[in-house]
Amino acid sequence: MRTDPMEQVLYQVKKTIVGQDVLLERLLVALLARGHILVEGVPGLAKTLAVKSLAGAIGGQFHRVQFTPDLVPADIVGTRVYHQRSGEFQVSLGPVFTNLLLADEINRAPAKVQSALLEAMQEQQVTIGRETHLVPRPFLVMATQNPIESEGTYPLPEAQVDRFMMKVVVDYPSPTEEFVIVERAIGPAPAGQPVLDLDQLAEMRARVERVYVDPALIEYSVRLANATRRPDELGLAKLGRYVTFGASPRASINLVLGARALAFIRGRDYALPRDLTDLALDIFRHRLVLSYEALTDDVSADAVLSEVLGAVPVPDVSPGAIR
Repeated sequence: MRTDPMEQVLYQVKKTIVGQDVLLERLLVALLARGHILVEGVPGLAKTLAVKSLAGAIGGQFHRVQFTPDLVPADIVGTRVYHQRSGEFQVSLGPVFTNLLLADEINRAPAKVQSALLEAMQEQQVTIGRETHLVPRPFLVMATQNPIESEGTYPLPEAQVDRFMMKVVVDYPSPTEEFVIVERAIGPAPAGQPVLDLDQLAEMRARVERVYVDPALIEYSVRLANATRRPDELGLAKLGRYVTFGASPRASINLVLGARALAFIRGRDYALPRDLTDLALDIFRHRLVLSYEALTDDVSADAVLSEVLGAVPVPDVSPGAIR
C-alpha cells in the first residue's frame, strides 16, 4: 500500500508548522476516519495554522469561528433571510458549510450554540426551517479549549464531548523548535499548494475502510473500555473511587476506526496493537467522568488510563500471523 499522498500532505503542512507531529498525525487520522477533534492547549501553539495548512494541502475549504458568549445557533449553521423585493425567504448558509472548520474556544459559547455545531458533526446535516442541507464532504471539526481560564466559559457536557473522536493535548514546543518558529515568523511565508484533491481523499477514505483489523484487536478495544467502567475486575479497585463513569461504547468504536486510519498512514493494510495503544489516551481521556475525589487527589484521566493500559494484556497480533 502506497502512502505517498499522505506523506506529501504532511510535508506540505510542515513547511508552515514546526513540531506538533502528534497533532498533525491525529488530524490526518480524524480526516481519514471521518471523526472530529477537540484540542486543548494554551494560545499561540499554531492550532489554527495547523488546520488551515491542512485544508490548503487537500484543496479544501477552511472556515474559522471564534466562539463568544453572544453567539446564537444561526451564526454557525445559517438562517432564513426575507428578501423584500422577491417577497420570499431564502436560506443563508453559515460557516459550518465547509470542509475543515475551526471552532475556536468552543467552551466560550452557550450550550445551544455548542449543540447546533455538535448536531452538524454527528448527523452531517443541518436543518434550517423545513429544509435539510448536507454539509460538504469531507467535513472535519477541530474545536479548541483554553485550559488556563474558566471564567465566562460553558464546559461541554459529557454527552456532547463524547461525540469528538479524540481529545489531543498540545504542549509548548521545545527550545529548538521554538527557534525555528521564530526564524520562520520573521521570514517570508512559505508558498503552500494543494497536493491532494477531494476526490483523491474520498478514495483514500474508502481504502482505509478496507484495512484489516484482527478480531483480537477489536476484543482488546472492548476490554479497555470495559476496564474503565469496572476497574475492580482487573485488580484496580483503587481506581474505582476516582471514576464516576467509564468510557462509552463510542470509545471502543473510535479506537478501532482510528487504528485503521493510523495503520494506513503508516503504510499498512492491516492494523497492529501499537496502532491502538498509540491512540488510546487521545480517544479515551475525554470520555472518563472523574469523581470529586480524583480532583482533590490531583488524579488525571491520563493517570487512570495509564494504569488501565498497563493492566489489560496487549494481544499478540504479529504481521506474520496476519499475512
